[in-house]
Amino acid sequence: MSDADYDKLFRELQELEKNFPECQSPDSPTLRIGAEVQSQLAKHEHLRPMLSLGNAFDDEELRAWEERLVRIAGDDVAKSGYTAELKIDGTAVALTYENQLFVMGATRGNGSIGEEVTVNLRTVRDVPLRLHESAPTGRIEIRGEIYFPFDRFEEMNEARARAGDPVFANPRNAAAGSLRMLDPAVTASRPLRFFGYSVAVPDGEELPFETQTELLDALDQWGVPVAPHRKRAKTLAEVEKWAYDLEHKIRSELNFAIDGGVVKVDSLHLQEELGVVGGREPRWAIARKFAPDIAETRLLDIQVNVGRTGAINPFAVLEPVEIGGVIVKLATLHNEDLIVAKDLRVGDWVQVKRAGEVIPQIIAPIP
Repeated sequence: MSDADYDKLFRELQELEKNFPECQSPDSPTLRIGAEVQSQLAKHEHLRPMLSLGNAFDDEELRAWEERLVRIAGDDVAKSGYTAELKIDGTAVALTYENQLFVMGATRGNGSIGEEVTVNLRTVRDVPLRLHESAPTGRIEIRGEIYFPFDRFEEMNEARARAGDPVFANPRNAAAGSLRMLDPAVTASRPLRFFGYSVAVPDGEELPFETQTELLDALDQWGVPVAPHRKRAKTLAEVEKWAYDLEHKIRSELNFAIDGGVVKVDSLHLQEELGVVGGREPRWAIARKFAPDIAETRLLDIQVNVGRTGAINPFAVLEPVEIGGVIVKLATLHNEDLIVAKDLRVGDWVQVKRAGEVIPQIIAPIP
């Protein structure tokens, strides 16, 4: 559905609820906006701790992780296999549902206690206000990541640069800052998105799945957006191939930032058996990290390239900077209009993004 169609239907719904307030449901999209400005963010204790992940920066470290698992669980690791998921470079949140209705949302915080941002999360269209009837009743917590799409992030930074406001360093900072606004109207004005990746239930209750693969499929059925390009892998070699393709082929085509992949033992029973290291990191999961794909550097010069047809193509000469594992010295500027619109000048510090495997782009100058 286009934004225009959505806005038209939204206005019709607002008018209906104004005339018939008794018909407003607790999951009405109109409840996504209109909350009062908050004086501060309240604290919220998660059902279970939101753990951080250990890191593997190459295949050798990934294999060392598997070897540690095998020493503990033996053949059960091979029987389980793995799930491989995108590691969204956003800000983690927990969404609490009671009887399938969204009632509370909070940031990760220190992992045990976060900040309540329910009214702000209601403004995010991707966050379901009511889960599908196939979802469990009772109380559950859906964990996931709030993120900023690249195209909208770049539009916002360009607008902030033109207004003389400081730009956000990256989409992750933009998402985190937008979510913690005391005025939900500010959050609503920013096109945040959401992907879910796990479910927590109160102590003493069990999840109605046997594997992480089943969990992700269920989230999708419940109406929770799940990140694309996930894979069920029988062996770590399949995970390594997936990670290579993700970093070198898929990543450049995504409209959102990732900083790697997350590899998990697929069996939820085995996850429980493997447990947590030092109360902080799950032994059964690890982040396969990639190099950042946005960096800051200095614009040294603006030069032009004249094509065979006489077309003039400006490009930026940059102070060399590493982006996504590659040293970048040049960036496309497309045309004069883009240079004027972004107010780019020699000597500026700028944000640069690798838009594809080869062609970097300047996002905006840094005031």
